[in-house]
This record gives sequence, structure tokens and C-alpha cells, in this order.
Amino acid sequence: MRALFDHPFLGRGFRPFFLLGALYSVISLILWAGFYAGYVMPPSLLADPVLWHAHEMIYGFTIAIVAGFLLTAVANWTGGAPARQIHLAALCVLWLTGRIVMNFDMGLPLWLIYVLEGAFIPALAVSLSIPLLKSWNVRNFVFLGLLTVLFACDIAFLITESRSPLYMALFMIMIMISLIGGRIIPAFTVGALRQSGNKLYQTDQRKMDVAALMSLIALALILALFGPDNAVFGLLAIASAVLHALRMRHYHTLRTFSDPMLWILHTGFLWLVIGLFLLGLSGFDVVQFSTALHALTTGAIGSMTLGMMCRVTLGHTGRDIAASSITTLSFALMIVAGLMRVFGPLVLPHYTLFWIIGSACLWSACFTLYILSYSSMLWQKRPDGTQV
Repeated sequence: MRALFDHPFLGRGFRPFFLLGALYSVISLILWAGFYAGYVMPPSLLADPVLWHAHEMIYGFTIAIVAGFLLTAVANWTGGAPARQIHLAALCVLWLTGRIVMNFDMGLPLWLIYVLEGAFIPALAVSLSIPLLKSWNVRNFVFLGLLTVLFACDIAFLITESRSPLYMALFMIMIMISLIGGRIIPAFTVGALRQSGNKLYQTDQRKMDVAALMSLIALALILALFGPDNAVFGLLAIASAVLHALRMRHYHTLRTFSDPMLWILHTGFLWLVIGLFLLGLSGFDVVQFSTALHALTTGAIGSMTLGMMCRVTLGHTGRDIAASSITTLSFALMIVAGLMRVFGPLVLPHYTLFWIIGSACLWSACFTLYILSYSSMLWQKRPDGTQV
């Protein structure tokens, strides 16, 4: 029986979760584009298609990519054995079960739906906590806290069907992007540029990093307590945008234009800055709150997830971390998707439906290209014959 699970696809968390997440995002965004084009959404647990879209892009797509990244990274951080084989397959089943109960109204009692949808994040947290606690990797305990809040927001949303828990969940993802991005973007950039002959070094800016993270935590608290329509939220969002922009001044962004594997990550972090600034404007009723949210979702999440999925897949399957022409095309299309969704309605609001449908189609195209280019790498052994 164990031999059934002894396959490279179940060797590391990024393999199944990146592929499942990419497939799910393609299907979800095609359905979403169809909804705006006038087609009826398939029946699901949530009667409101907007709530379905918001929930599933966070707890379906994004959480799958987060799971794949963290399950892979924690093994590297701690030196412990990664979740694999039966353990990893069980986590995938839990994630898939959640997607089934959220997409099909099967008449199940609500308590059972809450259990089936809510089971994945606690199981993921336990899977991560075991190696973290064994190695006492205190630095990364923060991810267990973020997952705990994400779980609480999921249950709160299921019970209330209110948007507020989803907003809070989105901020937990932004904290992850700020935290992980602040670690990896300067490290990857300096490493790659030094290989090209540039004498560059990382700049230690811990105080700025902490201040930026604290600003996001404060924003999340104000959002939870008072909502987004107030001047305090607006001012703090603009301050957070400035802090994150100041962090980028040491990331050597202007030197990355020749390397798509770098500039897509910088673009994702820049979208975080833009999204926070737009959130600030929304607090003063200058732009719509939803516009700012899509700078964070289509822009920051889209660019960061796609960039990291390609980088992790190449690196952990023993290949050179270099973008092919198809990968570069997918990165460019993701940027266009973000620009269409955020700035299209601001510039030409009468064509908002076109911008939404076009952006959704481009997003689906990006992850379709990822599936076509990388699924074989995810499925097969590394070229050196190992399964990791």
C-alpha cells in the first residue's frame, strides 16, 4: 500500500499543491469571467457569487500555494523530514474536500461543512509545527500564528457570510508577502546579481522590516474593529505603503530588468506598495475599496505566487532558475492582468466589465502556461534521479 504513494509527485509539498492550486485558479477565473459575461454560475454553497469568488481565491487558490511553499520551506529551515507520501496525500485530500463542499451544495448539515472546509488549515499547521517545534525554529513560529488567524477567519466567514473575515484573511496573506518577500527578494536579487559580476550586498534594515510588519498588523486590527471607511485607516495605510516603499530602496530593483525571475518578485512587492497606497485613498473615499483590494490580490498575490511557483519548481527539481520565453510571457501577462483590473476601471469606468473579464482571462492564461510548462517537472523525478 505504501508503494502506491511512493511517487515523486508526493515527494515535496510544492509538487501537488502548486499544480492543484494552478488548476483550481484557472477553472475559478474562467467561471468568474463567464459570470460577468452573463452566464449563470454553477450552484455552490454560497448564494452570492462575489463571496464565492473572494473566499475561493483566498482559501482555495492562495492557501494551496502557501501550503506548497511552507511545506517545502520548513523542511529546509529546520533540516527535518518534509511532509511526503501518505502524509502529503492526506493534506491534499483535505484541501480537495474543502473545495468540493464549497463548490457543490450537497445538502450537508452546516456543522459538517464547517468541519470539512475548516480541517485543512489546522492539519497544515500541525504538519508545520512538528519540525518547527522539534528544532525550536522560533523565527518561523509566526507562520503558525498567521495560519491560526486564517483558520478563525474562515470559520467566522462560514458562520456569518460577512466580508469582514475575508478582509482580515487577506491581510494575513499580505503579512506573509511582506515577511517572506522581505527575506527572499533581496537575498535572491543580490545572489543573482553577484553571479553576474556585480559587487552588491544585502542591507540590514531590521527596524524598517519590523515597522512595516507592525503597520500591517495595526491596519488589520483597525479594519476588524472599525472597517475601512475612516481617516485613521487611510492614514495608516499610506504610512504602511511608504514604509514598504522605503524597504524596496535597498532591493536593487532597477538592476533586475534583465532577469524575469527577479523582476516578477519585485513587481509583486511593488503591487503591495500600490495596494496599500490605494487603500489609504479609499479611506478618504478617493478610490473604491474594491480597487485597492484587487491591487493586493490580482497584483501582489498574482505576481508573487506565479513568480515563486516558477522559481521553487525549477530550483527544487534540480534545474537552472532561468525563465523560458513562455515563463516570461506568463509574467508579462500577469502584470497586464493586474493593470487591467486595477487601473482600467479608474481610467475608463464605462468599460469595467471588459476590464474584469479581460483580467480574469489573462490570469487564467498565466496559470495555464505554468501548468503546460511545469507540470511534467512536478510529476517526474529530478534529473539527478532523486525524488525531492
